[in-house]
Formats: sequence, C-alpha cells, structure tokens
Amino acid sequence: MSYRTVIGLEIHVELKTDSKMFCGCSTTFGSEPNSHCCPVCLGLPGSLPVVNRRALEKGIKAALALNCTVEKNSRFDRKNYFYPDLPKAYQISQYDVPLAHGGYMELGYDGGKKVSIQRCHLEEEAGKLIHAGNSIMEADYSLVDYNRAGIPLLEIVTSPDLQSPEEAHYFLNELRLLLLYNEVSDCRMEEGSLRCDANISLAAPGLDELGAKVEVKNLNSFKAVKAALEYEVGRQAQILSSGGKITQETRHWDGQQKITLFMRGKEDASDYRYFPEPDLPPLQLEDAWIEEIRNTMVETPEARKKRYRKQYGLDEGEVEILVNHPDLCIFFEQAAGKYTNYRKLYNWSAGEILRIAHEHHLSADRLEPYILVEILQILDRGDINRGVAKEVLEEALLDGKNPSRIVEEKNLEIIGNVDVLEELVKKVLQENPQACRDYMEGKKKALEFLVGQIMARTRGRADPSAVRKLIEEQAHRAYYP
Repeated sequence: MSYRTVIGLEIHVELKTDSKMFCGCSTTFGSEPNSHCCPVCLGLPGSLPVVNRRALEKGIKAALALNCTVEKNSRFDRKNYFYPDLPKAYQISQYDVPLAHGGYMELGYDGGKKVSIQRCHLEEEAGKLIHAGNSIMEADYSLVDYNRAGIPLLEIVTSPDLQSPEEAHYFLNELRLLLLYNEVSDCRMEEGSLRCDANISLAAPGLDELGAKVEVKNLNSFKAVKAALEYEVGRQAQILSSGGKITQETRHWDGQQKITLFMRGKEDASDYRYFPEPDLPPLQLEDAWIEEIRNTMVETPEARKKRYRKQYGLDEGEVEILVNHPDLCIFFEQAAGKYTNYRKLYNWSAGEILRIAHEHHLSADRLEPYILVEILQILDRGDINRGVAKEVLEEALLDGKNPSRIVEEKNLEIIGNVDVLEELVKKVLQENPQACRDYMEGKKKALEFLVGQIMARTRGRADPSAVRKLIEEQAHRAYYP
C-alpha cells in the first residue's frame, strides 16, 4: 500500500550573539569545558536572569523573515524536566504566549509551495553531553559541559506540511540561507548551532486523518534528517502493511547503523508542568522597534536567485551555487560592479575563489574582490595565461600584494617574442626527433607533447598559439630539409 507521508519539523537555532540569553557569559564555541559559566546560567540560588536585548532582536528578525506575526506582548515560562545537561532542572522557554506565530516560508519550486510556521519562541540552550561510546544508547558514562547552557535559542515549529524526506531537506536548506543572510545565526550544524527534530507519520491513502506521530532526534546534519526520515517511512510502512500499529514515541537516529532506535514514550505538554517564569517580567514590544528591525532585513534567497538570473544572465545551477554560499555572493556582487563579463567572473569565483577560501579556512567575503577583477583584466589583455593568473591570484589574495607588481617582479608575462620562442622550439625538436616524426605523420598527441615541453621550460609563460605555429614550421623543415 502507498501511504501518504506527513512531516513537521522543530528547528532549534542558536542566535548569533556575544553573550548568553539571560547573563553576560560568552557564547564562544570550542572553549575549555565549563569555562563560560556563572551563577545565572548554572541556576545557583539567588541568581536572577536578565533578557538579552540582542537575542530578542535576532528572534524578531527571524520571525519577520518567516512572515510571522510578532506578539507585542509575550512572556517566558518554566519548562520543568530533569536531565543532566539542564543545571536548573528547568528550562526558561515560552509556551502559550510565544514571541511570534502564524507565518510561512515559500519554497522555490512546485509552484511556490508554502510551508506554514506555527510558532517561533525564545528559550535557553541546555548544556552539552559528551558520551563515552558511539551513541547515548551505548555509552558507559557521559560528561557534561555547561558552556552551552543559557545560549539563546529560537525554536521554529512548522505545521505538518512537508510530504517527503527530500522536501524536508530542501526546506531546511532554504531556512538556513534565510537565517544566514539576515545574520540571525551562523547555522553551523557541526557546532550544534542549528539542530532539528522531525515528527513523522504515515496516513492511509485517501484519508485526512493523520497516523500516530513519531519524533526523531539526534539529527545533526541535513543529510541525517533526510536519511532518518527515509528510514522511518520504510519502517512505519512495513509495520502498517503487516497489520501493526504505530505508537507515539521518541526515537534516536543512529548515524552509524543508519537506523532509528526507541528512546522513550512521547511526552505531552502537561508532562513539563509549564508555568510563568516568576523572575522575568512579560515582554512588551513597541511597534516602532519592530519596524526598525524589519527595515534591516535583506533580500530573500529566492528573490536573490531570480535577480541573479536576470541581472547577470546566470543559469539555474550557477545561481544555486552562488546563493548557497552567502559569503561568495558578497564577493561576486562587489566584483561584478567593476567587471561585466559575468560568466567569466562567476567561473573564477565559484572555482578559484571557493578553492582558496576552503583551503585556507577563510570566508570568501573576507577576500578582496578587486584583486580578482585586476587579474581578469590582465588576463583579458593577453599579458598572462590562465595558469599564471591562478598563481598570482592566490598570492595576491593571501598576501595583499598588487597583482600587476607580482607579474612584473616575477617576470610572469607571456613570452610572445618569436625570436625567443623559435630558439626554444628548435632545441625541443632536436631533443625529441621521434615526436617530431610522429607529429608530421599526423599523430596529434605528439604536437601536444611538444607544446608541453615548451610550456614546461617557460613555466607556462609561452604563447601557446605562437608555439604551435612555430612547431609546425620548424617540424616541417626538419622533416623535409
């Protein structure tokens, strides 16, 4: 039987702030364990939380980007549960009066399908457990680092509008770009700043009633989300097809075995005993401040894709690569203001610039775009070849040197002087008589070999067209003296 797949996502986004949600501790990733903690984020008696205004601003910005209605009056609540990574034994979150609700995100395919956003609410992060074993299910013991405890989070909850693992994967990538462009979060899943829990159920064909919902946790990459949901579709379909029933539960994705494992029965809201946070007053937002934040929002990824196709004449695949790298977009657009061969500019940006940024652990928007522009202009004049251009580009970007000066100082200009090249060609032909005969007998590889010899001796500086012409002339004379 073919079942209808129904998926909803709960996305936890660490907001891009210097300090935590309710205290002044640093949010810097990778510090010594338990070095960014204080009485507030550890929940020590007598400590009082204070709301981080910048975190609130980032949360509002994300909600507006998702077309949500921002509540001018909302409040924080205590979500009570015990777990080793929760030092207070409760989490400050929002429950019945969240920051925002009722939004949507439009996907750029399937006729502009809209995925509804039920709510966006602020809360604080828990600490981080480090398990001594392959997974939490097999660990002999766990260690806890409270550096992460208290980092500001925005939880984004979708309606069950997604209909396949592939669609969920696409949605998450588009959401990531939306958050990145608006500088809400750095969205580094490898550092845990963007995490996702997925709720999935299967419905019988032709019926509106949804099946029992299964929550899947430990999805630390978009690839894991897709793989876990694909596994759950197969697992649940097999149970239903054999006459069994799906129970509402929480399961753990085991990335090594590529399976989900039972963790616990699914909790209801009543299990958390929510009540208003007594140490924080309700949030009261002014319309003017919300509008001020709205005015800082940038072009959406989908709008950017459309503009790039029209403005720069790039195709769908090229636009996807650019927009999926926000730092590269900044670099490309700055360079495009000075260099109008956009296709050539794109090829170098998506090729050499990305390579240099990746190999040297740099962000592309930290590289100087006008260096690439100058090198392309030198290349267009025919003063250097492509190989030299790549060499000069990397040195100029990393050392901040002027490309023209590098070319001049290292004597890298193309050698087009016929007298100089003619002597080289004669010498190469004398040293490679068999290649010369092969070329005259019509073997094309022989010509490429001979050209390669010249290019090697000139470190790629010889004019290839001039070299080929001279080889043809000199080989003919050597073959027919």
